[in-house]
Amino acid sequence: MKYIVCETPGKFVLKEKEPPIRKEGEALVRILKIGICGTDLHAFRGRQPFFEYPRILGHELAAEIIEIDANNKGLKKGDKVIIMPYLSCGQCIACRNEKTNCCTQLKVLGVHTDGGMQEIMSLPINILIPGKSLATEAMALVEPLSIGAHCIRRAAIKSGETVLVVGAGPIGLGILKQAQLAGARVISMDINQQRLSWVAENLGNITTINALNNPLESILSINNGELPTVVVDATGNKKALESGVEYMAHGGKYVLVGLTKGNLTFHNPSIQKKETTLLCSRNATPEDFQQVIDILEKDLFPWKAYITHRVNFADMLHHFESWTEPKSGVIKAMITLS
Repeated sequence: MKYIVCETPGKFVLKEKEPPIRKEGEALVRILKIGICGTDLHAFRGRQPFFEYPRILGHELAAEIIEIDANNKGLKKGDKVIIMPYLSCGQCIACRNEKTNCCTQLKVLGVHTDGGMQEIMSLPINILIPGKSLATEAMALVEPLSIGAHCIRRAAIKSGETVLVVGAGPIGLGILKQAQLAGARVISMDINQQRLSWVAENLGNITTINALNNPLESILSINNGELPTVVVDATGNKKALESGVEYMAHGGKYVLVGLTKGNLTFHNPSIQKKETTLLCSRNATPEDFQQVIDILEKDLFPWKAYITHRVNFADMLHHFESWTEPKSGVIKAMITLS
């Protein structure tokens, strides 16, 4: 079978190997679609934390079962499934508290262990989720949108409050829409005007702000002289991560979804005087996946417009590097295997 491996930063190689042998408790699946995430782009550039080379990338996955034993999920050969790419131990303190998303031994497919850029995988049955009525491309989007669902749940967003999402990349777009669905008044801020235009055209009733044009003044102007009660960083940019609390109201919450490799520094009096609640949001749980499946089944997210680039498996080698550049206009690239 064919697979693509990132051998070193900036270098993909198409190779062949024998298909995996299924173990007890696992299912053999054929990968159908792979969504390309910021994590993949950062790994290709050598900027991804928790990462080692060589690595087979790919964790936004839709697949079809080709071999499986009887199981309590009722899954069978031929079923289309969403892969929840988080391999948790099930025993640590986080897992015992139903926070499998931050298991102490967590391994994420395509990051800590090999992912979906291969034709066939053998995976634990417990990370397979029925795709129900979703199109296979939509199935591959459940994971990144679930990152947003988890963020919304962490922030406990209330109807009527104002939420600022800094960063209108793929994760930020999911957060924006789900904050809106939670009943919040939502503001999107980015330096990329093309992304902000996409928000205005596709998400509806979300105010956009260019971070290069007096953002604090703009926020106060559109929010009746007050700052948002929730600010979410979805950039992963050190400067943005450190400055986001400036846009948060006194008594508010600052939620870090973006991730950077270095240290972060906050001015203590600035966060203390606001009695800042600082939250980190990592990955997602099965509950978040089910929430997103429901959103997609109800057609509440414009997933077709979200996918801006489509290529087949082998052709990805010729396109991937261009997707790391903002001028490509990529929001979500989708790879088709079969």
